[in-house]
Amino acid sequence: MATASPEGVTDVSTMDDVGRILATLPMATLIVDATATIRRTSARAEALGLVRREAIAIEAIRALITESARTGEVREREIRVPRPPLGRGMLDLRVVVTPLSGGRYVVLVADQGEDRRVDAVRRDFVANVSHELKTPVGAMSLLAEAILSASDDPAEVQRFAERMLTESARLSSLIRDIIELSRVQGDDALARAEAFEIDGAIGQAVDELRTVVNDKEIELVVTGSPRAEVMGDRGQVVTALRNLIANAVTYSPAHTRVAVTSRTHDGIVQIDVKDQGIGIPSQDLDRIFERFYRSDPARSRGTGGTGLGLAIVKHVCENHGGDVSVWSEVGVGSTFTIRLPLASVKQPEDGQQRSTELDEIKETST
Repeated sequence: MATASPEGVTDVSTMDDVGRILATLPMATLIVDATATIRRTSARAEALGLVRREAIAIEAIRALITESARTGEVREREIRVPRPPLGRGMLDLRVVVTPLSGGRYVVLVADQGEDRRVDAVRRDFVANVSHELKTPVGAMSLLAEAILSASDDPAEVQRFAERMLTESARLSSLIRDIIELSRVQGDDALARAEAFEIDGAIGQAVDELRTVVNDKEIELVVTGSPRAEVMGDRGQVVTALRNLIANAVTYSPAHTRVAVTSRTHDGIVQIDVKDQGIGIPSQDLDRIFERFYRSDPARSRGTGGTGLGLAIVKHVCENHGGDVSVWSEVGVGSTFTIRLPLASVKQPEDGQQRSTELDEIKETST
């Protein structure tokens, strides 16, 4: 929870009775004056992105406050607005502005999108499962029949059994990604938001991929912004970063470089994952973040790709009020860029960055 004096100076240490009430309310809450200047905010309001640089970030809410101030009456409205600050995701909000004494107003904001997300996830889950699981399940059924018919030929039994193991691994990966996608689509990442350092999240994602990096003999270089903090679900952000880095490693030849860089600017942290891989055809770039879309289905099957990794990245970014984009050229490589709002604008400048090369990943494996 953050509080503000009449002069607009933030004081995060104050914890009076009003502050305690705001902290216990399940909805986002702000106390403002007739000019929409913030006097108190709840942590939920900041997590939703309603407050940026100590001001209300959504014009429709400011307009409702002005209307309540003009009439002296309670004003209520349902609005659908881009999620601040980058506006790629949408918020479905129910806003109530109530006049208080002393020229103050309490603004209650309920996020109505969660129930709608759950319904949409349920429908998508059924459709996705019925379509995508048919191939590996059908393949395993056929292989089981082949094993039965070749029971007197040990070599054939072993060959079919190995293919069954491959298909079962692909099926497990697909189920895992469907569950993960359903979770990030149906869960509000900011409902239990907390501030965490983005460098730590990048480091965790890299650490989880050490074995893959070693096997591919990829040089992985990480450059970061120390102490840059993001407000949100750390687990979701780590998952998105891991998916992007894993893609970069998977689609890059051995002995090439994958670079992960983060920098801050104007209240945003930008993370770039750049590889020297096969690249993506230009006609596929607009659809690359769609569920189950594969620019090269044959290559995706060969690498074990499910077609869900980038869709997960997209939803994680939108859940956090950010976005993801891609630049790519066939035969040159790709750069995926994540942008997320910082938990605080008081972050180090780009010049205060550190660089850490993770060449020891290969050294520790030898």
